[in-house]
Amino acid sequence: MRRQNWFEIHDSRWFPGVLRDQVTESLESIWNENGTYRPIAGRLRQAILRSGADRVVDLCSGGGGPWLGLYDDIAADRPLAVWLTDLHPSRLLARTAAATDGLYAETEPVDALCVPPSLHGFRTIFSSFHHFAPDQARSLLADACARRQGIGVFETAQRDAKTIVLVTGLPIIALWIAIVARPVRWSRILWNWLLPVVPVVLWADGLLSCLRSYSLNDMRELTAGLEASDYEWQIGEESGGRVVIRYLIGTPLGQKMLL
Repeated sequence: MRRQNWFEIHDSRWFPGVLRDQVTESLESIWNENGTYRPIAGRLRQAILRSGADRVVDLCSGGGGPWLGLYDDIAADRPLAVWLTDLHPSRLLARTAAATDGLYAETEPVDALCVPPSLHGFRTIFSSFHHFAPDQARSLLADACARRQGIGVFETAQRDAKTIVLVTGLPIIALWIAIVARPVRWSRILWNWLLPVVPVVLWADGLLSCLRSYSLNDMRELTAGLEASDYEWQIGEESGGRVVIRYLIGTPLGQKMLL
Protein backbone atom coordinates (compact mmCIF):
# COMPACT_ATOMS: atom_id res chain seq x y z
CA MET A 1 0.00 0.00 0.00
CA ARG A 2 1.51 3.34 -1.09
CA ARG A 3 -0.43 5.63 1.27
CA GLN A 4 1.84 7.62 3.60
CA ASN A 5 0.95 8.32 7.22
CA TRP A 6 1.29 12.12 7.43
CA PHE A 7 -0.57 14.51 9.76
CA GLU A 8 -2.63 17.59 8.91
CA ILE A 9 -2.41 20.91 10.73
CA HIS A 10 -6.11 21.55 11.24
CA ASP A 11 -6.59 18.03 12.63
CA SER A 12 -3.89 18.42 15.27
CA ARG A 13 -4.98 18.69 18.89
CA TRP A 14 -2.87 21.80 19.44
CA PHE A 15 -4.61 23.69 16.61
CA PRO A 16 -7.21 26.08 18.13
CA GLY A 17 -10.83 25.07 17.59
CA VAL A 18 -11.85 28.55 16.42
CA LEU A 19 -9.24 28.36 13.63
CA ARG A 20 -10.23 24.80 12.77
CA ASP A 21 -13.79 26.01 12.22
CA GLN A 22 -12.51 28.80 9.95
CA VAL A 23 -10.50 26.34 7.84
CA THR A 24 -13.38 23.86 7.65
CA GLU A 25 -15.90 26.52 6.70
CA SER A 26 -13.62 27.90 3.98
CA LEU A 27 -12.96 24.48 2.45
CA GLU A 28 -16.62 23.53 2.45
CA SER A 29 -17.59 26.90 0.94
CA ILE A 30 -15.17 26.16 -1.90
CA TRP A 31 -16.79 22.74 -2.48
CA ASN A 32 -20.31 24.16 -2.47
CA GLU A 33 -19.55 27.28 -4.55
CA ASN A 34 -17.71 25.25 -7.22
CA GLY A 35 -19.97 22.18 -7.11
CA THR A 36 -16.86 20.06 -6.57
CA TYR A 37 -18.74 16.87 -5.70
CA ARG A 38 -21.67 17.22 -8.08
CA PRO A 39 -20.20 14.75 -10.62
CA ILE A 40 -20.84 11.88 -8.18
CA ALA A 41 -24.42 12.91 -7.31
CA GLY A 42 -26.06 10.50 -9.75
CA ARG A 43 -23.89 7.56 -8.69
CA LEU A 44 -24.52 8.20 -5.01
CA ARG A 45 -28.26 8.66 -5.55
CA GLN A 46 -28.48 5.29 -7.32
CA ALA A 47 -26.47 3.56 -4.59
CA ILE A 48 -28.80 4.91 -1.90
CA LEU A 49 -31.86 3.79 -3.87
CA ARG A 50 -30.40 0.30 -4.39
CA SER A 51 -29.69 -0.04 -0.69
CA GLY A 52 -33.30 0.78 0.20
CA ALA A 53 -32.21 3.46 2.68
CA ASP A 54 -34.27 6.56 3.38
CA ARG A 55 -31.63 8.11 5.62
CA VAL A 56 -28.00 9.11 5.12
CA VAL A 57 -25.51 9.28 7.97
CA ASP A 58 -22.66 11.57 6.96
CA LEU A 59 -19.53 10.80 8.98
CA CYS A 60 -16.69 13.24 9.70
CA SER A 61 -18.94 16.06 8.50
CA GLY A 62 -16.84 18.92 9.85
CA GLY A 63 -19.16 21.86 9.26
CA GLY A 64 -21.51 19.96 6.94
CA GLY A 65 -19.28 18.89 4.07
CA PRO A 66 -20.63 19.40 0.54
CA TRP A 67 -24.25 18.60 1.47
CA LEU A 68 -25.57 22.15 1.02
CA GLY A 69 -24.76 21.88 -2.67
CA LEU A 70 -25.55 18.18 -3.06
CA TYR A 71 -28.77 17.59 -1.17
CA ASP A 72 -31.28 18.49 -3.90
CA ASP A 73 -29.44 16.35 -6.49
CA ILE A 74 -29.25 13.36 -4.15
CA ALA A 75 -32.77 13.55 -2.73
CA ALA A 76 -34.31 14.18 -6.16
CA ASP A 77 -37.76 15.17 -4.78
CA ARG A 78 -38.09 12.16 -2.48
CA PRO A 79 -37.99 12.16 1.33
CA LEU A 80 -34.39 11.78 2.47
CA ALA A 81 -33.01 12.68 5.88
CA VAL A 82 -29.28 13.43 6.02
CA TRP A 83 -27.73 13.40 9.47
CA LEU A 84 -24.48 15.35 9.76
CA THR A 85 -22.16 13.89 12.39
CA ASP A 86 -18.64 14.40 13.66
CA LEU A 87 -16.38 13.20 16.45
CA HIS A 88 -16.11 16.84 17.55
CA PRO A 89 -19.40 18.52 16.54
CA SER A 90 -19.04 22.25 15.95
CA ARG A 91 -21.53 25.10 15.78
CA LEU A 92 -21.16 24.96 11.99
CA LEU A 93 -23.10 21.67 11.86
CA ALA A 94 -26.27 23.23 13.27
CA ARG A 95 -25.86 26.25 10.99
CA THR A 96 -25.57 24.05 7.90
CA ALA A 97 -28.52 21.87 8.92
CA ALA A 98 -30.70 24.92 9.47
CA ALA A 99 -29.95 26.17 5.95
CA THR A 100 -31.58 23.25 4.10
CA ASP A 101 -34.70 21.15 4.74
CA GLY A 102 -33.72 17.50 5.04
CA LEU A 103 -30.39 18.15 6.78
CA TYR A 104 -30.09 17.43 10.51
CA ALA A 105 -27.20 17.93 12.90
CA GLU A 106 -26.24 15.31 15.49
CA THR A 107 -25.04 17.27 18.51
CA GLU A 108 -23.46 14.29 20.29
CA PRO A 109 -20.00 13.02 19.20
CA VAL A 110 -20.09 10.21 16.64
CA ASP A 111 -16.98 8.11 16.06
CA ALA A 112 -16.82 6.93 12.45
CA LEU A 113 -15.08 3.78 13.72
CA CYS A 114 -17.93 2.99 16.10
CA VAL A 115 -21.21 4.22 14.61
CA PRO A 116 -24.05 3.65 17.13
CA PRO A 117 -26.82 1.26 15.98
CA SER A 118 -29.38 4.04 16.36
CA LEU A 119 -27.73 5.87 13.45
CA HIS A 120 -28.64 3.41 10.75
CA GLY A 121 -28.69 4.46 7.12
CA PHE A 122 -26.43 4.88 4.13
CA ARG A 123 -23.07 6.20 5.37
CA THR A 124 -21.07 8.82 3.49
CA ILE A 125 -17.56 10.19 4.01
CA PHE A 126 -16.35 13.17 1.99
CA SER A 127 -12.65 14.11 1.90
CA SER A 128 -11.94 12.47 5.26
CA PHE A 129 -11.21 8.83 4.46
CA HIS A 130 -7.50 9.55 4.06
CA HIS A 131 -7.39 10.62 7.72
CA PHE A 132 -7.74 6.97 8.77
CA ALA A 133 -4.79 4.59 8.90
CA PRO A 134 -5.21 1.41 6.80
CA ASP A 135 -6.33 -0.79 9.71
CA GLN A 136 -8.87 1.86 10.75
CA ALA A 137 -10.09 2.37 7.19
CA ARG A 138 -10.62 -1.36 6.73
CA SER A 139 -12.44 -1.59 10.09
CA LEU A 140 -14.74 1.25 9.03
CA LEU A 141 -15.60 -0.51 5.76
CA ALA A 142 -15.96 -3.92 7.43
CA ASP A 143 -18.45 -2.55 9.96
CA ALA A 144 -20.67 -1.12 7.22
CA CYS A 145 -20.54 -4.43 5.35
CA ALA A 146 -21.24 -6.54 8.47
CA ARG A 147 -24.25 -4.39 9.37
CA ARG A 148 -25.40 -4.31 5.73
CA GLN A 149 -25.34 -0.53 5.69
CA GLY A 150 -24.43 1.20 2.47
CA ILE A 151 -21.32 3.35 2.48
CA GLY A 152 -19.91 5.89 0.04
CA VAL A 153 -16.35 7.19 0.32
CA PHE A 154 -15.46 10.17 -1.89
CA GLU A 155 -12.04 11.82 -2.16
CA THR A 156 -10.56 14.59 -4.28
CA ALA A 157 -7.04 14.31 -2.82
CA GLN A 158 -4.74 12.25 -5.04
CA ARG A 159 -1.01 11.71 -5.41
CA ASP A 160 -0.62 13.15 -8.90
CA ALA A 161 0.84 16.31 -10.41
CA LYS A 162 -2.50 17.75 -11.59
CA THR A 163 -4.10 17.57 -8.14
CA ILE A 164 -1.04 19.05 -6.46
CA VAL A 165 -1.06 21.96 -8.92
CA LEU A 166 -4.75 22.56 -8.20
CA VAL A 167 -4.02 22.56 -4.46
CA THR A 168 -1.67 25.51 -4.94
CA GLY A 169 -4.71 27.53 -6.04
CA LEU A 170 -6.63 26.92 -2.79
CA PRO A 171 -5.24 30.00 -0.99
CA ILE A 172 -6.40 32.30 -3.79
CA ILE A 173 -9.87 30.74 -3.86
CA ALA A 174 -10.07 30.99 -0.05
CA LEU A 175 -9.31 34.71 -0.18
CA TRP A 176 -12.02 35.22 -2.81
CA ILE A 177 -14.57 33.17 -0.80
CA ALA A 178 -13.81 35.23 2.31
CA ILE A 179 -14.92 38.37 0.42
CA VAL A 180 -18.00 37.09 -1.41
CA ALA A 181 -19.45 34.68 1.19
CA ARG A 182 -22.64 35.87 2.86
CA PRO A 183 -23.38 36.82 5.52
CA VAL A 184 -20.20 38.85 5.96
CA ARG A 185 -18.25 37.82 9.05
CA TRP A 186 -15.35 39.89 10.34
CA SER A 187 -13.71 36.77 11.74
CA ARG A 188 -13.53 35.42 8.18
CA ILE A 189 -11.84 38.61 6.97
CA LEU A 190 -9.44 38.55 9.92
CA TRP A 191 -8.17 35.00 9.47
CA ASN A 192 -8.03 35.14 5.67
CA TRP A 193 -6.83 38.66 4.84
CA LEU A 194 -5.38 40.39 7.90
CA LEU A 195 -3.81 37.24 9.38
CA PRO A 196 -3.87 34.74 6.48
CA VAL A 197 -3.88 31.59 8.61
CA VAL A 198 -6.70 29.93 6.65
CA PRO A 199 -5.09 30.17 3.16
CA VAL A 200 -1.75 28.89 4.47
CA VAL A 201 -3.31 25.95 6.31
CA LEU A 202 -5.50 25.04 3.33
CA TRP A 203 -2.42 24.94 1.09
CA ALA A 204 -0.29 22.90 3.52
CA ASP A 205 -3.06 20.47 4.47
CA GLY A 206 -4.08 20.10 0.83
CA LEU A 207 -0.59 18.89 -0.06
CA LEU A 208 -0.48 16.58 2.97
CA SER A 209 -3.91 15.18 2.05
CA CYS A 210 -2.55 14.20 -1.36
CA LEU A 211 0.29 12.27 0.29
CA ARG A 212 -2.15 10.53 2.66
CA SER A 213 -4.69 9.62 -0.02
CA TYR A 214 -5.62 6.06 -0.96
CA SER A 215 -5.12 5.00 -4.57
CA LEU A 216 -7.59 2.78 -6.41
CA ASN A 217 -5.32 -0.20 -5.76
CA ASP A 218 -5.16 0.74 -2.08
CA MET A 219 -8.97 0.76 -1.95
CA ARG A 220 -9.13 -2.65 -3.60
CA GLU A 221 -6.71 -3.93 -0.99
CA LEU A 222 -8.85 -2.48 1.81
CA THR A 223 -11.99 -4.26 0.57
CA ALA A 224 -10.28 -7.59 -0.19
CA GLY A 225 -11.99 -10.29 1.85
CA LEU A 226 -15.12 -8.20 2.46
CA GLU A 227 -16.98 -9.68 -0.50
CA ALA A 228 -20.46 -11.11 0.08
CA SER A 229 -23.23 -12.38 -2.16
CA ASP A 230 -25.60 -9.70 -0.87
CA TYR A 231 -23.10 -6.83 -0.73
CA GLU A 232 -21.40 -5.13 -3.66
CA TRP A 233 -18.30 -2.90 -3.85
CA GLN A 234 -17.65 -0.32 -6.57
CA ILE A 235 -14.28 1.41 -6.87
CA GLY A 236 -13.40 3.98 -9.50
CA GLU A 237 -13.09 7.61 -10.48
CA GLU A 238 -15.60 10.17 -11.69
CA SER A 239 -14.68 13.31 -13.58
CA GLY A 240 -16.77 16.15 -14.91
CA GLY A 241 -15.41 19.14 -13.05
CA ARG A 242 -11.99 20.60 -12.33
CA VAL A 243 -10.96 17.65 -10.18
CA VAL A 244 -11.28 13.89 -10.44
CA ILE A 245 -13.28 12.30 -7.62
CA ARG A 246 -12.17 8.89 -6.41
CA TYR A 247 -14.96 6.76 -4.95
CA LEU A 248 -15.45 3.56 -3.00
CA ILE A 249 -19.09 2.54 -2.64
CA GLY A 250 -20.48 -0.43 -0.74
CA THR A 251 -24.11 -1.33 -1.35
CA PRO A 252 -26.28 -3.97 0.36
CA LEU A 253 -28.31 -5.75 -2.32
CA GLY A 254 -31.89 -5.88 -1.14
CA GLN A 255 -33.85 -4.36 1.69
CA LYS A 256 -32.52 -6.35 4.66
CA MET A 257 -30.24 -4.39 6.98
CA LEU A 258 -28.63 -5.74 10.15
CA LEU A 259 -28.80 -3.11 12.90
